[in-house]
Amino acid sequence: MNSTRTIRVEGPSPYTVTMGHGLTEQIAEAATFASQVAVIHQGSVQELSFGVIKALADKGVDAFSIQIPDAEEGKTLAVAETVWDTFGERGLGRRDAVIAIGGGAATDFGGFVAAAWMRGVKVIQVPTTLLGMVDAAVGGKTGINTAAGKNLVGAFHEPAAVFCDLDVLRTLPKAELIAGSAEIIKAGFIADPKILDLYEANPQTCLDVDGDLPELVERAIAVKARVVAEDLKESGLREILNYGHTFGHAVEHFENYRWRHGHAVAVGMVYVAELAKITGHINQELVDRHRRILESIGLPTTYQAGRFTELYDAMTRDKKNRDGAIRFVILERPGETARLEGPGMDDLERAYELLCNNGQAASEESTR
Repeated sequence: MNSTRTIRVEGPSPYTVTMGHGLTEQIAEAATFASQVAVIHQGSVQELSFGVIKALADKGVDAFSIQIPDAEEGKTLAVAETVWDTFGERGLGRRDAVIAIGGGAATDFGGFVAAAWMRGVKVIQVPTTLLGMVDAAVGGKTGINTAAGKNLVGAFHEPAAVFCDLDVLRTLPKAELIAGSAEIIKAGFIADPKILDLYEANPQTCLDVDGDLPELVERAIAVKARVVAEDLKESGLREILNYGHTFGHAVEHFENYRWRHGHAVAVGMVYVAELAKITGHINQELVDRHRRILESIGLPTTYQAGRFTELYDAMTRDKKNRDGAIRFVILERPGETARLEGPGMDDLERAYELLCNNGQAASEESTR
């Protein structure tokens, strides 16, 4: 995809997601409404961040840099307090803006500190990882982590604009492309089966910026844009975006966030697929399709045994639960989801066993 493409996200505060190459000037232009801009970034994207600051200066906008720790280490209250102190020292006002540059953790964090500062200043999201582009930066969900769990402290704060510069994906380690692909595959299962067809046709081109990856990014963003336009604050439809996340977030919490988010979501999708099969919603073929597609690009599809009690405890604290019952998004078929509320402990444990054993006991389940 050589040309710039835009996807409009409707809702209370509509905005556009711009995809293309070499978007630094466009990023700066989008912030010219502000007299001052805080550019929050991770160390790995310092060059891009300084390029944006220079472009802003050329347009007469005062901009300053704030570097935060990489990954989940940057999503803490202590880091947020430091950033807010800097906002205060620099006199960042209500008509000013924040630009968040980095992976999903950076855009989550940047959106959150912008939402809380003076009860909300505008934020422009510039995701620089595949995961950030297709998930974290779009939709207005922001947050930080606490000892109790991931993203339990946060706010809905829609961005003023989102820019996905595909050039940054060329320098992204392959492991990050693989991890980010989990959210694209999720979008395929819940809403756009064409995505699944592309992975099955040629998995390797799906990791190539000069291959199918740009189309996959656009399709995944389009799925999320449609969903959040109808349900910004997760009152119903938006829950489908959490496919694989209930178990996945439990894994992340148990692993103290040492696992990549995409790896945890991949394992979570297999777990919930096994659970959906056990409860009579899907067949073995669709469970196998999960494993086949995820494994084809190097994502994990199993987890270690003997951790169910701890993972179950983490799942009970999921913010999507209602009246103490764990809620799962499950499939009926590709592109069609349902909600499973309060499944029995036997089913939860059986799905975990199948996950850990790579589905080897599946034939026994089919006769139950």
